[in-house]
Amino acid sequence: MKVCREGEDLELPLLYQALKAEYDLTETHYMFGGDSFSFLSVLDSYALLDRISPEEFIKDEQMPYWAEIWPSAITLSSFLADELMLQGLRVIEIGAGVGMVSVVAASKGAHVLATDYSLEALRFARYNSLKNRVNLVCERLDWRLVQCAEQFDLLLAADVLYERVNLLPIVTAIDKLLKPGGTAYLADPRRRLAGQFLELAAENHFSITSFPRKYSGGSRDVAVNIYKMTRQ
Repeated sequence: MKVCREGEDLELPLLYQALKAEYDLTETHYMFGGDSFSFLSVLDSYALLDRISPEEFIKDEQMPYWAEIWPSAITLSSFLADELMLQGLRVIEIGAGVGMVSVVAASKGAHVLATDYSLEALRFARYNSLKNRVNLVCERLDWRLVQCAEQFDLLLAADVLYERVNLLPIVTAIDKLLKPGGTAYLADPRRRLAGQFLELAAENHFSITSFPRKYSGGSRDVAVNIYKMTRQ
């Protein structure tokens, strides 16, 4: 759902200047479902490693994965644009990063809550929603301790299955955040941990359907699976 508000048009350049002062930026363009999108992200996410203090890493073991646009996010965005009807659905994305998947979902008429643990990520997600003129609410969420009381028709996640310690918390978060009859779609570049995640999901009474896809936009093709999860 494209929107245009005078106040947001004023916010956009101010937010860009604030981000530009803190990061080396890159802007990339994509076509999803016949529509053009533009996304701002960090040029070199590895440069952000120096910003993480040893104390912060010990506390959360957070790496700046949010700063890049990963093949799984691009693949899931294409899947949403081409294959799902989202008009009027209440949608949450966990691990939203710079917000690509959330922006595409919102452009399809969904009412979207984009969440990430990183407050830095949410600033980029906010910018990208303004840039692409869609309604998007951005909030911090820790999937290890979900405090959001609302439940959603649809949950989306791209490339979140990268740490074994997060697998069960993600299953638990999905169970808490989905309405009865709700559906989750997770995109993953066929990591080994995905198999363990699917086993945990099945043990927690989810049925899984896999949609194999291939991302061909980079220097090499990346095989991506999109997992549809529904309660048994």
